[in-house]
Amino acid sequence: MSAHILVAGGGIGGLAAAVALARRGHRVEVLERAVEFAEVGAGIQLGPNVTRRLRALDLLDDVGALAATPQGLAVRSADDGRLLARMPLGAEAQRKYGSPYLCIHRADLHRVLLGAAQARAGVTLNTGAGIIHAADHGARVTVATDDMRAWEGDALVGADGLWSTVRQRVVQASAPPRATGHTAWRALCAMEALPSGLRSPDVQVWLGERMHAVAYPVQRAEGFNLVVLTENEPRTATTDPRSWDQQANLDALHRAIACLCGGLRALIEAMPQWRAWHLHDRSPLQGPQDMARERIALLGDAAHPMLPYLAQGAGMAIEDAVELAQHTKDADAAALPAAFARYAAARWQRNAQVQRRARANATIFHAGGALRLARDSAMRLLGARLLDAPWLYRQ
Repeated sequence: MSAHILVAGGGIGGLAAAVALARRGHRVEVLERAVEFAEVGAGIQLGPNVTRRLRALDLLDDVGALAATPQGLAVRSADDGRLLARMPLGAEAQRKYGSPYLCIHRADLHRVLLGAAQARAGVTLNTGAGIIHAADHGARVTVATDDMRAWEGDALVGADGLWSTVRQRVVQASAPPRATGHTAWRALCAMEALPSGLRSPDVQVWLGERMHAVAYPVQRAEGFNLVVLTENEPRTATTDPRSWDQQANLDALHRAIACLCGGLRALIEAMPQWRAWHLHDRSPLQGPQDMARERIALLGDAAHPMLPYLAQGAGMAIEDAVELAQHTKDADAAALPAAFARYAAARWQRNAQVQRRARANATIFHAGGALRLARDSAMRLLGARLLDAPWLYRQ
């Protein structure tokens, strides 16, 4: 049995859904707003829960060939650089969770998913198709795009991101995303461009008051990714809240951060170019009704945008895609509403948990005063036991 399923959005979540659904025998049409399929951004971390799903899609080898495998996670004080805690990754993550912990450039992951979608029979990719209207007519769904085209299908999957148009058909009277007052400053360079003393095979984290920084290798360890996350940022020249790739400069970044240790400051000064992304999220999901309604389902940021303080935004979208395909594997057109309901029931609590943990980490990572002292003491005492997340990585 198969159905004709429309997917709004050709990012990581949308392409993962297209591949997963087509593997189950469905005919899939992806509608992407941009005039070409592309992914901006810098690095992302893929925990074992995510790489396990990529293996299920037969894509882990392709992803692994473009990624870096960090050997550990080291957490330090942003003020003086002292080590607070360390957790082994590499072979230990593979042994413990049965799947690797990888770091990859977003564009490389997107390229693998796009290639899989292009090679998969039953997937049609459309560009320049920004959805401006979607409707569920009971037995069919229809969408209209901003270039005066229209599509009809058995169901619609909204993978159109934080500012989703499709979301409005599932969560009625949905409020706009919440501006958090946090900014992610992102930079990428070749590993060989860094002084040798600044290079590391680890995921490195520096915790400071009202800020933290994360660095790790990407692009087969030939690239180096650095992100600095701050609160109460200065405004950049572009203030469109929908832009997540705003031009930034080093002076603005320096004004946004407090005094840092020499190692972190040297890293920041070594990066050739910066981009700024003003962070938004939504309240944690309240129930399955926030993820599906009859013949329309949501995944990824369209359903549950989250702060990047658990490194799981793309991961949850990929988990959603695989779960959605699993619940529709034997569904014909008539059975899709029930299949979507099962998908939403299976996913909403996990996504809500990750949303809550990401918000909590924002408070913990950026703590000052007594909370910061308690956090640092706990990290020194518990080390890897505090940094690990079996509840997340084992599923």
